[in-house]
Amino acid sequence: MRLPVPLRGPASIPFRAFGIRPSRMNPNTCTICELMFTRVMKARKITVDVSVLFADLRGYTTLSQSLSADTVSALLDDFYDECATAIWEFDGLLNKTVGDAVMAIFNFPIPHQDHAERAVLAAKEVQRRCQLRRELHLAEGIGLDGSELAVGIGIDSGEASFGEFGRSHRDLTAVGTVVNTAARAQSAAEAGRILVTRAVCERAQSQTAESEARAYHLKGFEQPIDLYEI
Repeated sequence: MRLPVPLRGPASIPFRAFGIRPSRMNPNTCTICELMFTRVMKARKITVDVSVLFADLRGYTTLSQSLSADTVSALLDDFYDECATAIWEFDGLLNKTVGDAVMAIFNFPIPHQDHAERAVLAAKEVQRRCQLRRELHLAEGIGLDGSELAVGIGIDSGEASFGEFGRSHRDLTAVGTVVNTAARAQSAAEAGRILVTRAVCERAQSQTAESEARAYHLKGFEQPIDLYEI
């Protein structure tokens, strides 16, 4: 759809009366757009060129044992909020939250030729925002050693299949090697670090020009994978 829909302000009130409001996955689109591409995905799976970002909250299990349940819940809420804000700022799709991790897709449903660069910029913004939150928490006496809201991020770019997968439980998401590689890169990233693949490095040179490759042995991959630290 290319029709403009006011999502905010007084002009949006009539639309909200009919249930048309910002999408929860990307508030830069509306619920009509969300419904339309969901229906398309139910009908058929499509191949899309995307950048996939995984961000994981480090030390969550340890924190859950040392802090109160309310404090841990608040930290997780902060993590989700900061990730969502950063991802949406660069037109990414917040595809899912799984425990203490989030998965985002760039270049779908809003297309951008520079989606790899947008993913890297979003990752940097996640780290910046979580660092500011961490400093605030320390000033308020929350946490033990400043490790809360430390995040590891992995990004890969390439073709993925997007659609509804599963039988007993239908899940609208992207699958493919690009998704698996981004997830494994995130697992290899130390707290506060961003690791990207060669595909991302080549597509987002303005953000990765000074990065150097290092071979990583990632789970599920027979050969070492070159990853670049941002």
